[in-house]
Amino acid sequence: MPVIDELAAEYGDRIDFVAPAWKSTPEATFARGNELLQSGKIFWGLDEEEEVFSAYGVPYQPVTVLIAHDRTVVTEWAGMQDPAEIEAWLNELIALAG
Repeated sequence: MPVIDELAAEYGDRIDFVAPAWKSTPEATFARGNELLQSGKIFWGLDEEEEVFSAYGVPYQPVTVLIAHDRTVVTEWAGMQDPAEIEAWLNELIALAG
């Protein structure tokens, strides 16, 4: 998450960053969100009913899903990713929104 938070600080004016959590409590989610998401550029919260995860077919955490402005999934990956590759995907999203 620190890499995504850094990229959110850089790209947050052009891309919305959302970090839902599941299988937790509101208190634990709040504490962890405040710990990991320092930029203030990531919308986060607890998806208690797993609606967000279901909507995009995400079966587990951690996973990153890049969703275009028309709500189609552009790509997804589990676990860590090279920051340069993430940045390339973010630039692709910006180009798609063109």
